[in-house]
Amino acid sequence: MSSNSRLAKTHIPHLAKRKIDKRVRKTRDALGDALVTLMQEKPFDSITVQDVLDRANVGRSTFYSHFSDKDDLLMSDADEFFEGMAMALSRHGDKSERVFPVAEFFNHLIEARHFVKALRSSGRMNDNMDLAQSHFARGIEKRLGEIPKGSLIPVHERSARAFAHAGALLALMKWWIDRGMTEPPAEMDRLFHRMVWKETP
Repeated sequence: MSSNSRLAKTHIPHLAKRKIDKRVRKTRDALGDALVTLMQEKPFDSITVQDVLDRANVGRSTFYSHFSDKDDLLMSDADEFFEGMAMALSRHGDKSERVFPVAEFFNHLIEARHFVKALRSSGRMNDNMDLAQSHFARGIEKRLGEIPKGSLIPVHERSARAFAHAGALLALMKWWIDRGMTEPPAEMDRLFHRMVWKETP
């Protein structure tokens, strides 16, 4: 695991990765780490596939056997991360009433703040957020079906509510990032779940 805490790999407990051959995983991780490091050094548009290959010490044919271009590499990593994050509580069999691991997610964003800044300046943030909302909505919908409180929500409403909650989570994240990530992640977790369950402090 990279020490630069890239967005697609995390120290969050119970975040399972898709099962991929170890050699393939090592190659994909090396390429992802290289791209993320480069994004923190110069604008995304100025990064070439060759830059990534040189940094990762990976051959061109190997790169193109996994990805079509640098955008595909970036979005593939994001897709894996968001899917794992969205399903983390369900996979762990979490017994709380949380529908999403907000505190863990926000703590990771603090660790990866330089990458988050680079991602925003790259112009790829919106694409990532659309992908995140899709994954987060599915994860939240699954949790609503697992939590006793969620059983009070009609099944036909869960999908719509989950999508709305995922959008609210991302809006809350943007507000938090714009303010400098100053509020403690645990407090942001409590705030989000009060909104989900329509509770007051």
